[in-house]
Amino acid sequence: MKRFAIIAGGALVIATAAIPLGASVAQASSSTATASRTATFTVENMTCALCPITVKKAMEGVKGVKSVRIDFDAKTATVVFDPAKATLTAIAAASTNAGYPASLKG
Repeated sequence: MKRFAIIAGGALVIATAAIPLGASVAQASSSTATASRTATFTVENMTCALCPITVKKAMEGVKGVKSVRIDFDAKTATVVFDPAKATLTAIAAASTNAGYPASLKG
């Protein structure tokens, strides 16, 4: 019986601690969702299956980049980023420095 009380008490503490955390995460994602911008880059030199992985990691390494989607066939990278933290130039430079020159599409 004593073990059950300890386990139940521990579960209650964990469940209670998670409630404020979930609320703050929801607030953070709603505020960052409005600060996002999407840009598509043309990426040169992608010739094998590892190239998109390298480009994605390089672009994701730029502070403010939220996600990178690579289209190997079209040789493009679509990047979602926070324009207050990341610039188009910095994102393109990260790919270029990894050996895959990138430029804004269009």
